[in-house]
Amino acid sequence: MYQYEKPDNLVDFLEGSVSKYPDNPMLGTKNSSGEYEWITYREFGRRVDNLRAGLAQLGVKQGDAVGLIANNRTEWAVCAFATFGLGARWVPMYEAELTQIWKYIIADSGIKILFVSKPAILEKVKGFPEEIETLEKLILVEGTGEGTMAWLEDLGGKNPIPSMKPGPQDVASLIYTSGTTGDPKGVLLTHGNFTSNSLGGQKFYPEFNQHDRAVSILPWAHSYAQTAELYTFVYLGASLGFMESVQTLAIDMKKIRPTFLIAVPRVFNKIFDGINARMNQEGGLKKKLFDMAVQSAKRRRELAEKGKSELLTNIQYAIGNRLVFSKIREGFGGRLRGVMTASAAMNPDISRFFFDMGIPIYDCYGMTETSPAITMNCPSAYKIGSVGRPIPGVRLVIDKSVVEEGAEDGEIIAYGPNVMKGYHNKPEATAEVMTPDGGIRTGDRGRIDEDGFLFITGRIKEQYKLENGKFVFPASLEEDIRLIPSVENAMIYGENKPFNVCLIVPDFLVLAKYAKENNLPADPKSLAENPAIQEMIREEVISSLTGKYGGYEIPKKFIFLHENFTVENGTLTQTMKLKRRVVLNKFKDMIEKLYA
Repeated sequence: MYQYEKPDNLVDFLEGSVSKYPDNPMLGTKNSSGEYEWITYREFGRRVDNLRAGLAQLGVKQGDAVGLIANNRTEWAVCAFATFGLGARWVPMYEAELTQIWKYIIADSGIKILFVSKPAILEKVKGFPEEIETLEKLILVEGTGEGTMAWLEDLGGKNPIPSMKPGPQDVASLIYTSGTTGDPKGVLLTHGNFTSNSLGGQKFYPEFNQHDRAVSILPWAHSYAQTAELYTFVYLGASLGFMESVQTLAIDMKKIRPTFLIAVPRVFNKIFDGINARMNQEGGLKKKLFDMAVQSAKRRRELAEKGKSELLTNIQYAIGNRLVFSKIREGFGGRLRGVMTASAAMNPDISRFFFDMGIPIYDCYGMTETSPAITMNCPSAYKIGSVGRPIPGVRLVIDKSVVEEGAEDGEIIAYGPNVMKGYHNKPEATAEVMTPDGGIRTGDRGRIDEDGFLFITGRIKEQYKLENGKFVFPASLEEDIRLIPSVENAMIYGENKPFNVCLIVPDFLVLAKYAKENNLPADPKSLAENPAIQEMIREEVISSLTGKYGGYEIPKKFIFLHENFTVENGTLTQTMKLKRRVVLNKFKDMIEKLYA
């Protein structure tokens, strides 16, 4: 049994900040005129109190489940903390999800009250109470009148009740992993799981305080943003502004002016590609200044690593910093001290690019089942290419018994107060990942260096052997292929085959310029089927992988697709992981022809 640090429940996380920072802005939402309006901790706490009492009026008790289908918004957090204050279980779901997945989660978790964000979703689920025994009532987040969240808050305001303080072992939330195969699994995470994870991570970032601000980019329905962003910023008394959409992110950054970001590598890969594409397009003096800034920053860093300095390099960097880097930083709002990324590995070269310009990116690692953080890089201790060191309270073991003999790495097993209670209603699946002494098998391969930094080397289940017996780790190949500007997405395949093949989704926005210059049709199907474009991308892929990977790993044949892998077409999970079996089934005939 772990000794949990206080506060050890999410109710105290919020109520402590409402007491200490009542007038601090908490959550910011863009209004119809394009400006941000902020709710204070005092006002947020009042809404939580009212909704908690309203839910009690509907009969919600300790151990009951309350669900919500919504994107990040103020009401998402109000519903969550109102649920926690009754000792009930919080079950969030994605708006962009299949109706049958909502139905499965609602029935499996036993949701009693379900909040839905908008009328269009209400229309899809209105028949659920007749089909799901536990589901008693649907509440619409938007609008007014009976059956809306405003009505329920008003009802609670007239019948106030105090909050209850759950114990650290009490379940706070069921987070359903979308999974690449089979039904979603409900991960049982306790109040102690979340609070220990947040407090442990904060020890790596002691400079964080109530004056920090972030742009909310990632969905709170996933544990990464839920813990690292929502719960951590609430505990600090800090503030979060909601991005309106991916398309408006650049504008929203300038208005919110974040000091820190919780993101995924894909966000910064796209920004990196965009900066380079813009500089190449501008050409002339701007391009020369940009190249000088990048080279001088790189040279300055390399000299500093050897304890050296160089006058000319410092002068060039000072000019580049003032004329180039400062303008890029201004695009992030001008106050950004750093970025945390997880869910996939950052490309080390892209990390160095942003470090050099004064926006350090700290790679971290975890999984839903560990609430989620296991390791973190941070300002006081980082190694580019690693995912950092275990956060306080977490211990790692590398199990080499499950990999090939002589390997330097093995499966990562994590121990700590962040490890889940188990999978809801799935004892066999729980037993499969939990060790007898309370650890959890992550399914990831890794190694720990002499300084305690973890390096991810692959995924146990995704690795495969070619016909020649050599192992391939497709994810790392795919990450590198996706960095090619003309490539949007990629999947490597070759299990028990003589060689690897690659499915490529070209970046049609990038290729539109090429099409225009060569007077070619610019629709995705025409671009994907164009032999000249296919050959260009094929050469770029082979060139980018040669020297970094063994010849047997580099794909020999390609399929070019005109439709991307997405959540909507079922080829990606909600956390943007590839559903390999779905893709293989979808393109099975095309793949087999490559081996004919």
